[in-house]
Amino acid sequence: MTLQARRNAGVPHWRREEQLSGPLLAPVRSWLLDDGSLTRHLLNTGKQFSLERWRQRWEAPHADERKLLKMPLKEQAMVRQIVMRLDGKAVVYARSVFPVSTLDGPLRRLRRLHNKSLGAFLFSRPDMRRSPFQVALLAGDNSYLPELLHQDNEAWARRSCFQVAGKAILVSEVFLKDFPQWKSATPLHRSRRGQVSATIGRSRS
Repeated sequence: MTLQARRNAGVPHWRREEQLSGPLLAPVRSWLLDDGSLTRHLLNTGKQFSLERWRQRWEAPHADERKLLKMPLKEQAMVRQIVMRLDGKAVVYARSVFPVSTLDGPLRRLRRLHNKSLGAFLFSRPDMRRSPFQVALLAGDNSYLPELLHQDNEAWARRSCFQVAGKAILVSEVFLKDFPQWKSATPLHRSRRGQVSATIGRSRS
């Protein structure tokens, strides 16, 4: 699929870390591939952090999302879109996909996150496991981003699958032009001590 076709369809070209050239990834890998809590990093900047839920509804996920989550063809998902801000500036757009089968039992409360951080919940769970990242470089006007967040600059994006209580959640994050990049002080992929099944994160799109 051409870049223009992907832009129109809003389909990021997700790739595994090793599929990207070193010079392309080198300037951003210290923060892009850091699997610590992004919410905590933003809170530690000393700026005013806020989270705004833009949309949350039941719908059919994208085909590649369904494949990563191993969802049956007709299963619906709750798709949540939020924007994180620092001092009022949008810095991260995130899209989370929760299969119906995930939102039962102990995870049922995730249906009512409202403007609360999903990351704060996930990183509080000792049983949380996270897959290796897939990453993409998006045109600033890619329709994967809400139109109000379009920008002149390209934007790096990443996604990974979380497993909590044996249930899967897919989280994608797009880092906008005002995102405060940092040098990671902790090893990348720290949570690989309990990797999600290797089949997650190895899908080609």
